[in-house]
Amino acid sequence: MTSTLLSTSEYLIVRGGSTLTGEVEISGSKNASLPILIATLLSEERSTILDAPYLLDIKNTIELLENMGVEIKREGNRIEVNPERITNCRASDENVRRMRASVLAMGPLLVRCGEAIVAMPGGCSIGLRPIDQHLKFFQSAGVDVNVKHGYIYLERKEKKSVNFTFDIITVTGTENALMFLSSVNKESVLNNIALEPEVMDLIEVLRKMGADIEIEGRKAIIRGREDLSGFIHKVIPDRIEAGTFMVGAYLTGGDITLKNVIKDHLTSIIEALREAGAVVEEKSVNEIRVYGSGPIKPLNIETREYPGFPTDMQAQFMVLLSLADGVSVIKENIFENRFQHVMELKRMGADISVKGNTAIIKGVRNLTGAEVFSTDLRASAALVIAGLVAEGETTVRDIYHLDRGYENFDKKLAKLGASVQRLPSL
Repeated sequence: MTSTLLSTSEYLIVRGGSTLTGEVEISGSKNASLPILIATLLSEERSTILDAPYLLDIKNTIELLENMGVEIKREGNRIEVNPERITNCRASDENVRRMRASVLAMGPLLVRCGEAIVAMPGGCSIGLRPIDQHLKFFQSAGVDVNVKHGYIYLERKEKKSVNFTFDIITVTGTENALMFLSSVNKESVLNNIALEPEVMDLIEVLRKMGADIEIEGRKAIIRGREDLSGFIHKVIPDRIEAGTFMVGAYLTGGDITLKNVIKDHLTSIIEALREAGAVVEEKSVNEIRVYGSGPIKPLNIETREYPGFPTDMQAQFMVLLSLADGVSVIKENIFENRFQHVMELKRMGADISVKGNTAIIKGVRNLTGAEVFSTDLRASAALVIAGLVAEGETTVRDIYHLDRGYENFDKKLAKLGASVQRLPSL
């Protein structure tokens, strides 16, 4: 497969002072596309995924599947998968280190091969994100689990129904368990599951494949079947990309209409923006308009599992609140190491102090351009939008993080009137 994705050595020059105006088309969800791509392993039949964003994480997932012998054809945002033959039931260290979502291969590989060998996960350095809940589930479902030499070795010993309760709410743990149980032709129950829209999108796919899944609160009742079928599915819009542009609109005193969005997925983001002083209007079923110009009101935010305020929007709102008229507080309850962008924002003049999992943001009059480094996927987007309102130029380095999760982010910003230039390192 030929890729036009850019190298990790590139950087962005962002010139401050632009006002974002116009329309922007939101891409398909990265966090929905990844598990759906991996779910194709559950069937021997062909599947088609529509509106899959062209991202580094998608490219890495395709490479992961191709290394297992899966045939994949990509045309734009359409991906056709032929998983008839699996020649390798191993997710190598090289693949998994690049992307944590590779651990989702455990469930489908156990279904197709009866065994799986998966490297310990990598991805953004935003916290430990242990996979003990995945392994506890598999052990309860009759799978032998051994961890050695940096790999997880799993072998399915029996097919049985389970009634399993997650100790904590985990998105990838829920997804792994749902995919595995979709092939068990007995009734199983999962308790304390994640309810993120991306999980619900995977459930819709598993239903199309033939599994009977009911959701009651945070409980899933699964009646699987062994001969799962292929599917055709359009991925939901990316709520985090949408939220990032919404913050950018208000931050720059702009006026943006977002197309291809699902308002119900954005409830907590919309509420926070309105509380901060933004105007958010529903133009149609799948269009939202965001506009307004300061003063930005301070907020108290706590990240929570869906439907609470998403951890993936914490960095972007920290930028917004850096220019608020007063003192704001952000409490990070999901990942213990997700304030790495604080030091980069302080380079730009932000007044932020961190105590444990709490950040205290004192609004300043303005930010100034500086050279900053992306520390993770969402922080990279936050630093770019900070550059939009900073005086002078901001250089954002390590933008491979950005390319992992935002499709044509700099091009979309430029279309809205931003001055953003992508350059290769010398």
